[in-house]
Amino acid sequence: MKKIINGIIQENPVFILLLGLCPALAVTHTFESAYIMGFCVIFVLLFSNITVAIIKKLVPENVKIPVFIIIIATFVTTIDILIKTYIPDLHMTLGIYLPLITVNCIILGRAIAVASKEKVMNSAQDAIGIGLGFTLVISAVALMREVLAHNTITLMNDLSNITGYEWIITVLPVNLDLNVFATPAGAFLALGFLLAIFNKVFMKGELNESN
Repeated sequence: MKKIINGIIQENPVFILLLGLCPALAVTHTFESAYIMGFCVIFVLLFSNITVAIIKKLVPENVKIPVFIIIIATFVTTIDILIKTYIPDLHMTLGIYLPLITVNCIILGRAIAVASKEKVMNSAQDAIGIGLGFTLVISAVALMREVLAHNTITLMNDLSNITGYEWIITVLPVNLDLNVFATPAGAFLALGFLLAIFNKVFMKGELNESN
């Protein structure tokens, strides 16, 4: 559990390690696209870490990184095919950023730094923590952007292909119409604002403990 919490707060991939910023900015125009991307990253991260931890002693040092990339690409391709087949609208929404999970620094970084050195259970816990940390951040960014720009929270829209119904919540009685948050610039603003809050709440405590 400590490893999981560590991945969410102390080693948060976006707010602390500053990794995975491209999807954090590009797929956060709706809450739905953000949390689905987060779940995809958790899936790839978890199974990649487990696989790497199992075979790490069988992989020569000089081909370690290419082997890890092949493992990651296998799981990314699997989830890409599944989403394209069963949820084509969502596949179009996520676009190129879904296959680009393969080269996401978070995935390969945890495979090298953790899974290639730790036991399977520790590697799995690290993947869950880092994956949840990433998912929570991009979901928060998307939530802020969507509410301020459109006054909605899209819980289920593209997923209606498999669920049979849509679920979009209107948040405020009056639309704020801050359309800048629907633009790429708005993604930077939302991320920066949430990063400041995160540092104020969590990093202040860390600094006090270190002093």
